[in-house]
Amino acid sequence: MRTLLTVFVATTLSFSLVAQPPAGGGGKGGGGGAKAAPKNLKILSADANSPDYYRNKMQTFTAALGVMCDACHDMDRSLDTKPQKETARMMIKMVAEVNKNFGDGKEHVTCYTCHRGSTKPATAP
Repeated sequence: MRTLLTVFVATTLSFSLVAQPPAGGGGKGGGGGAKAAPKNLKILSADANSPDYYRNKMQTFTAALGVMCDACHDMDRSLDTKPQKETARMMIKMVAEVNKNFGDGKEHVTCYTCHRGSTKPATAP
């Protein structure tokens, strides 16, 4: 449990250090500016009611796999040049399908269920 906490804290802190401001500014002051909409979405749906939706989703992925953003993304986050990004999309679909098959609308399985902070999923105890 302590290892999980260490990975989560380290990932969260690291992510906050490399997070980029939204396109078109977003520095201190300025209040009320809208964040740039994500580009090239293929799996995650747009959620206009939650401005931090994508950041929160990405933070859960980075914590579950023990990686940083550049494991799947290029500097231009909308590009699909890294094969890991397509693998991540397939895995997101798989997790959604498994959870859907439970039929109760709850999240039973996440990336962490198998990955446990590693890029290679644990296949045996």
